[in-house]
Amino acid sequence: MMGSQSSKVDAPANHNRLNGETVRFSQSMMETLNESSETDSTRSKALELEIQARVNAELLRLKSVAEKEYSELKVKAFSAEENNKDGQEKSQNQTAFTEAAIAGDRLRQLGRDAVQGDICELKSKLEKSKQVREVNADVAKAKKDLVTCLTENDRRPLDCWSKVQKFKEEVARLEDEWIQKVVS
Repeated sequence: MMGSQSSKVDAPANHNRLNGETVRFSQSMMETLNESSETDSTRSKALELEIQARVNAELLRLKSVAEKEYSELKVKAFSAEENNKDGQEKSQNQTAFTEAAIAGDRLRQLGRDAVQGDICELKSKLEKSKQVREVNADVAKAKKDLVTCLTENDRRPLDCWSKVQKFKEEVARLEDEWIQKVVS
């Protein structure tokens, strides 16, 4: 009869199916697992506490290393100050440092000015190239000849190959001239 059996099959407690094969656990192992007082939450809490302890230990180690390096740098700085107690040496060093900084600023400014000048020059060349110009007479003639040939030979456009070639040559020549203008 339908519905007389439950739709779920209860798996026995001491074996599981894995890839179609039954895996059986010994009774003693099952008892050991069942008797364990440790739950998932207690295991996760213990693991979390262990991780926190390790992180704290590493932080303390890093802090001590940083403090050691800081004290070493402090000692070096203090000894360097004692070596440079002479007022003249300090003022000369500061003057040299200031002059070097000023010279570096000048070089940076010159570099900026040069780059800005190049940018302005390129912009002006591009603006000139944007202007609409009349088509070269040779290119216009080659285009007109090609259009005429194609309209006369609309059923046989391959007969116009020489006109196509002439048009391509004229356009390539114009492109080369334009490139030479832009580059120079």
